[in-house]
Amino acid sequence: MLLAAAGAWLPFEPYRIDLARILDPPDATAWLGHDDLGRPIWDRLVVGARYSLWVAVLVVGISLAAGTFIGAVSAYAGGWLDHLLVRVIDIFLAFPGILLAIALAGLMGPGLDNVVIALSLVGWVGFARLARAQVLTLKQRDHVAAAVSLGAGPGRIVWRHLLPLMAAPLIVEATFAVAGIVIAEAGLSFLGLGIQPPEPSWGSMIREGSRYMLVTPHMVLAPGIALLLVVLAVNMLGDRLRDRLDVRQS
Repeated sequence: MLLAAAGAWLPFEPYRIDLARILDPPDATAWLGHDDLGRPIWDRLVVGARYSLWVAVLVVGISLAAGTFIGAVSAYAGGWLDHLLVRVIDIFLAFPGILLAIALAGLMGPGLDNVVIALSLVGWVGFARLARAQVLTLKQRDHVAAAVSLGAGPGRIVWRHLLPLMAAPLIVEATFAVAGIVIAEAGLSFLGLGIQPPEPSWGSMIREGSRYMLVTPHMVLAPGIALLLVVLAVNMLGDRLRDRLDVRQS
């Protein structure tokens, strides 16, 4: 994450074409070798990490805010509104998330902005379900009943008395969602629906390298291993946060 965030100020040249170094293997001057246009894979890997981080932060932030709002309103209001929102959530859950994102990205066209929109339209569902379940449990607490008796409005109750108590599971869910978004963005770019060339993306780097897999496997192994390690690290962070924030284990 630090390397991706600082990549804009580091002397990387992800677009520099060197025809004399096409498909060169890793060496002392290029840690991960060069691709089919002679571009340094290490430089493109770091710049591609910045795009993956940017997409993950945007999508998770939008999904977290929208899903928490929808789930909290649904559970606290109850009645026909709750039934309607639950049916909408069920409709979204009836389709695999990545397939729905592919369909949306295909309709809107490729590009970074459309990837963020497509993944956000899919990603809010999990947060909405979690927020609804938390509010249904927490709104029966005594301190909520006391706040109602003192004349607190629904907005104040949700913001001051419910949201702080359900923040921990939402943070853990957001951490796991980052890993899913990184994979989804790479998948869309692999299919040509994500970030477009010449901008580097781990998914498009894997797609370009798959044509030369038997000749220069480093073109696929470098972004593939990077993707594996990032997702593994984020999932381990989510496990640690879940253990740390679980009050039942305190």
